[in-house]
Amino acid sequence: MNTISKKYIEGLKKAYYENNSSEIWNYFEKVKHGASLENREKLKNLYPYIPESLLNILEYIDGTYFTEYEGEKITFYFLGSDIYEYPYYLLSSLEMIESKNKIIGYYADYIERKYDEVIIDDKITNSIENIKWLHFSDCMNNGGTSQLFIDFTPSENGTKGQIVRFLHDPDEFKVIADSFDEYLEKLIENEYDFIIEEMLE
Repeated sequence: MNTISKKYIEGLKKAYYENNSSEIWNYFEKVKHGASLENREKLKNLYPYIPESLLNILEYIDGTYFTEYEGEKITFYFLGSDIYEYPYYLLSSLEMIESKNKIIGYYADYIERKYDEVIIDDKITNSIENIKWLHFSDCMNNGGTSQLFIDFTPSENGTKGQIVRFLHDPDEFKVIADSFDEYLEKLIENEYDFIIEEMLE
């Protein structure tokens, strides 16, 4: 496991403990399992530039989004964004594979700037042709309000591998980090502010 992935997971554990949620973390550690080598290879084939840090995290935990472990359903907040105190689930490797065309199916008109009221960062391409985004996370209400993507086909103002956050109502696509590693670093620097005791009850 690379340094940033390990640092992130260790810090997340500490955040759960500091928010009186050690039992949740301990149960999570007891039942979790990593993504299969087959699925990780499929992701690498679909997204040749997938960050090593994301693959390391998937090797540690294969999603936290209503995932079944040992006959039980477990949901676990694992990520955040620039939206204060707003937790997100990590999708599983299979969910990431199955949602590979989500950006085209759901957001093509937005990307092509067909709605003036939708705010789109200029670091994001305006062409749906050959677009390649990796959908890796949904917000706490099953993604209905916000989703996170790794964008491998940015505009000339963007950076390959940048992190895009979609927010609904008002609809907005915003680049919140230039890379997945930078994204994790920001969550660490913000002291995992999406982990608060009230959210975990």
